[in-house]
Amino acid sequence: MARRPARKSTAKPARKAPAAAAPAGEGDRDKIIAALLTLLVEQRIEKIGFAAIAEQAGVPIERLRGEFGSTLAILAAHIKAVDRAVLVADLSDMEEEPPRERLFDILMRRLEVLAPHRQAVGSLLRSAGRNPPLALALNGLTIRSQQWMLTAAGINASGPRGVMRAQGLAVLFGGVLRVWIDDDDPGLARTMAALDRALARGQRFAGLLDDLCRVPSRLCRLRPRRRRRTDDTEESAAA
Repeated sequence: MARRPARKSTAKPARKAPAAAAPAGEGDRDKIIAALLTLLVEQRIEKIGFAAIAEQAGVPIERLRGEFGSTLAILAAHIKAVDRAVLVADLSDMEEEPPRERLFDILMRRLEVLAPHRQAVGSLLRSAGRNPPLALALNGLTIRSQQWMLTAAGINASGPRGVMRAQGLAVLFGGVLRVWIDDDDPGLARTMAALDRALARGQRFAGLLDDLCRVPSRLCRLRPRRRRRTDDTEESAAA
């Protein structure tokens, strides 16, 4: 008797589970930051998209999204890395110097760290000059950064007064950066002179700020007297 041919199974093969995304490499963040800085040399930040950053960095787009949510977040990471590179330096030999001299040395150290990215910094400054929202966002990042620079110099950067100091320093240092970008002297003579003048102005501003911060307490002492004089006038009118 002939055997019946084996019946073919109609069951569909089990669907394979999607492969898990490979974990981000340790250097992916650095690659992404470096990619943005490289692209800034040739393009305005407004023209740089995520796809271009991922391609330049050599990382998949999903890894870029996993590390950063915006171009501004990449810039914030770069600024934080610069802060750390400045703060990690041995500053013990400046302990006996006045605060202004310590701050001068710290900000010059910052320019040394930024030196490989001078063209990218110039591109950002030009974009900020044309784009007020971008300028405002960068200002917020810069204030936090300058608070760390002030702290490293032994200058109080906490509270409302510290924020005002950091804001003033951010504006002053922005002017120094514009000089530094075009300073082709290896010794950075123009930049050092500009920084020295800026800190001199900042020192005068800080003195004025201290005076202004004492004004409210004086006004508070005067208010009761003014109130009593008003009360005396009212009593005389009633009589």
